[in-house]
Amino acid sequence: MSLLERLQKEKDYEEEQKPQKLKKVQVHEDPYKDIKKKIHAKIVDDIKNLKKSEDDEDGLEAHIVSLVESILEDESTYLSKSEKQKIISEIIDETIGFGPINPLINDPAVSEIMVNGPNQVYVEQNGKLILSNITFRDDQHIMHVIEKIVAPLGRRIDESSPMVDARLPNGSRVNAIIPPLALNGPTITIRKFSEKPLTIKDLINFGTITPSIAMFLKACVEARLNIVVSGGTGSGKTTTLNVLSSFIPEDERIVTIEDAAELQLGQDHIVRLETRPPNIEGKGAISIRDLVRNSLRMRPDRIVVGEVRSGEALDMLQAMNTGHDGSLTTGHANSPRDMLARLETMVLMAGMELPVKAIREQIASAVDLIVQQSRLKDGTRRITHITEVVGMEGEVITLQDIFVFKAKGKDERGRIIGDIVPTGIKPKFMEKFDGSGVYLPNDIFSV
Repeated sequence: MSLLERLQKEKDYEEEQKPQKLKKVQVHEDPYKDIKKKIHAKIVDDIKNLKKSEDDEDGLEAHIVSLVESILEDESTYLSKSEKQKIISEIIDETIGFGPINPLINDPAVSEIMVNGPNQVYVEQNGKLILSNITFRDDQHIMHVIEKIVAPLGRRIDESSPMVDARLPNGSRVNAIIPPLALNGPTITIRKFSEKPLTIKDLINFGTITPSIAMFLKACVEARLNIVVSGGTGSGKTTTLNVLSSFIPEDERIVTIEDAAELQLGQDHIVRLETRPPNIEGKGAISIRDLVRNSLRMRPDRIVVGEVRSGEALDMLQAMNTGHDGSLTTGHANSPRDMLARLETMVLMAGMELPVKAIREQIASAVDLIVQQSRLKDGTRRITHITEVVGMEGEVITLQDIFVFKAKGKDERGRIIGDIVPTGIKPKFMEKFDGSGVYLPNDIFSV
């Protein structure tokens, strides 16, 4: 293939990766609007009967289906079977689901849902953004869905508090922001998580890691190394943290700390802590930093922080340096070196006027390993660096890559081909493996 042909192929592929071009959305009047209003009114009137079966979702759904069918029989004989089924499905989504986006939430092929106002809903499938045919009636319709998501969690969203982080019952992460901050109308972003947590085998099958890397990371967790998973937005940090946490032995007490509880660990002895936003008076907020401090009094064997974003980094580093080995967390950064710079910045955000050298010494002493995760141009998520924090040389933290991702090109579909391979350097923390009774094959670091 000539250079010109290859460049053209890459250009064509990049065009395919772009989101579908926005078209002017035509808002069509719902032909079933009036009949739906009557049905909703009947359901409200029948709320006492619904209350009796609300603990059984299947029973509640059957009750609604029966009620809707009887109303349709009385009110409308001109509807076809498919039209009736469509109305029933939409009424169920509105009543016990999350409105128009409910089918997207239940679709395993959709990994992210982005509601940009009432007339535009994007989804991510196979790493690509696609404009869906889902729409809402108006802004108030979206607000109703947001309220349905946040109310059971004790959170609120209104003009005085126009942003909220929450989660769905299946653990999926939700962010909502409303006018006057969101000019397009109420905006919802849902990052879906599998109801069945992904395992290390799943990551190997997806190509995120290799079996030898999985063996190495498992050994690092068992040897109680302090690990930071870094990466950009949507790179799969939380999934990787979840898998790493699954390697923690069953006989250890784990305390997890998150803004919105997303981690899905299989061990028995887990204490899950979640932050709390301020109340309507602006008081009573509990931050991750407060929870990290409190967790030190809870006799944890392991502390797992969903993500460090600000001053809690200082408390996390101090915990790692004072006997709480084997702690795990994530952070936003584009490379292992950037992650160290971000940690420095976050420590300064704690309000402690510490010298930069002292902060770097804390980081170098606390963090053993940085696992860098990236989302590549083809939409795949890969671990690209596994880097050891070696120590200090003068005023600089020294790093050495143990494994790095090597790209070999692209296949016919434009997907990046490559593997994460050893650099040939044996990490200095191997003595911790020996002390913990953890052993690895000698050739795992061989090039």
